[in-house]
Amino acid sequence: MAKHVHTDDMPFTGTNYKLMLIGLAIVTVGYVLMSGGGNGDPNAFDAAEIFSARRITVAPIVVIIGYIFITYAILKKTGGSADGQ
Repeated sequence: MAKHVHTDDMPFTGTNYKLMLIGLAIVTVGYVLMSGGGNGDPNAFDAAEIFSARRITVAPIVVIIGYIFITYAILKKTGGSADGQ
């Protein structure tokens, strides 16, 4: 019987982890863009601040792009051969 030699059992490489951190940073920026708009006075309502284009359009798009980037980072195959040897 032939022995199987496993030289690298890690599922991800350093490149995958770097790409995942970049994606996490993009998602964080999206959530920061979405935050804010609060008012110290409970009797006042500022619709222009809460429903701004940045909060309801730009921020969710940035978050979705970040999640897509993280998915790409997880699925990206780096190095190694296709036959497992």
